[in-house]
Amino acid sequence: MNFFLGQLSLCDMLISTNVAPNSMHVILQNGSHISFPGCVLQLFFFGASAVVECSLLTIMSYDRYLAICNPLHYTVIMKFPLPYYLAFWSWASGCFCSSIIQISLLQLNFCNKNVVDHFFCDLTPLIEHSYSDTIIVKIEVSNVTIVFGLFQIFFIILSYICILRSILQISSSTGRQKAFSTCSAHLTVVSVYYGTLIILHTSPGENYVNLNKSLSFLNTVVTPLFNPIIYSLRSTEIRRAITKLLMKVDAKGPFT
Repeated sequence: MNFFLGQLSLCDMLISTNVAPNSMHVILQNGSHISFPGCVLQLFFFGASAVVECSLLTIMSYDRYLAICNPLHYTVIMKFPLPYYLAFWSWASGCFCSSIIQISLLQLNFCNKNVVDHFFCDLTPLIEHSYSDTIIVKIEVSNVTIVFGLFQIFFIILSYICILRSILQISSSTGRQKAFSTCSAHLTVVSVYYGTLIILHTSPGENYVNLNKSLSFLNTVVTPLFNPIIYSLRSTEIRRAITKLLMKVDAKGPFT
């Protein structure tokens, strides 16, 4: 699990460094300039990181399924080199899917209107400026969404149904609590990430532009910031350190 957490942290760093600096500049300066190649490059890394994050969250749900439902077989199945193969598959699939979309995007012709009503180069507001037929790009995006969105979220739901059944079969309350604590952080991250993603892609973009921008900001800036905090709170040592720090602050007072 720690190996996959490292890969997830690397993916979150890619999202943050790709989107956050330009987003802060847009918000503070009420606008920003970016070249078309820079916009396409930003969109490539954004699309790749989104696919990678979905894939990693799915793999981590399978990892939790094995740890709780098949604990005796866990070390046999999740041994070298399978975790490295799964991580490589996640990054390779992200780069491949994003490259396919970028190739189709570069074949479009764009009009002279060059103002994108967003805080980064997202696909939907970008193709609105094209007067070419964008059906190919939309079909490719739909296929990627189905394969790496719907299919994977169904896999995660199925994994957690099996996990819940196994937890309910544990006789002791201590055992159930311990088993649930091993997947609570991952379940929280999945709920926040996919929840905002589903709302983002199901809300009408024409009537809820500000809502889409707010959810995009939450999904690209806020969520990668809170992922390390959520997983860090699983550590007993970190929780004890935070508790001691809060107790010292409370004893000394906020102005001491």
